[in-house]
Amino acid sequence: MLWVPIPPEKTESAPASSAPGWLPAFGYRPLSRSSVGEVGYNGCMNRALFLDRDGVIIENRADYVRRWEDVEFIEGALRALAVLSQAQIKVILVTNQSAVGRGMISMEAALLIHERILKEIDAAGGRVDDTFMCPHTPQDNCLCRKPKPGLFLQAAGVHRLDLAQSICIGDALTDLEAAHAAGVGVRILVRTGRGAKQHTLPEARTLPPFLVFETLAEAVDHFPPSFLPDL
Repeated sequence: MLWVPIPPEKTESAPASSAPGWLPAFGYRPLSRSSVGEVGYNGCMNRALFLDRDGVIIENRADYVRRWEDVEFIEGALRALAVLSQAQIKVILVTNQSAVGRGMISMEAALLIHERILKEIDAAGGRVDDTFMCPHTPQDNCLCRKPKPGLFLQAAGVHRLDLAQSICIGDALTDLEAAHAAGVGVRILVRTGRGAKQHTLPEARTLPPFLVFETLAEAVDHFPPSFLPDL
């Protein structure tokens, strides 16, 4: 496990977190089938596919994913991740998990759930090269909670990513905002999870251009050959 702490910004107006002290964001790098080198393949910087977790890979829950029984994979998501496992790209999850900071679930429990999700992805032939998770609440005013770009920038530093040549897929406008702030070149909203409602919000019309697909599987099916050269 790789911990990359980003302490909350110190402001007089920011209320104290309900969690004991500030919790660092972290990157969790599981063992995987990935053949992509840490310093890039062919001597180049890596391209990445950034994925939100809840609402893109598994179903969102209004009361948060707090136990394994809450996990339900979205139709086609595991197949899409299996397709992506064959490509020379980094597959990186960037996820807000404020249930930890709210004291609704322990970090240990959150990690155990996430590990089981990764095992299911691996068993289906997919891979995830790394995960960057923000456990803070909005009131913590941290640097990593989307729509701030901290998770993306951490990942770029760890994996030597070319953000301008990378893609982000999320189900919330905050995913797209964070990706844009980090310089991610292509941003996609899927209509699973919160996506259908988020797409109708007035704020959606004020964001830089983004693509919309029904699901992660549909988005991957429409990736250009240049992004998935091995498929």
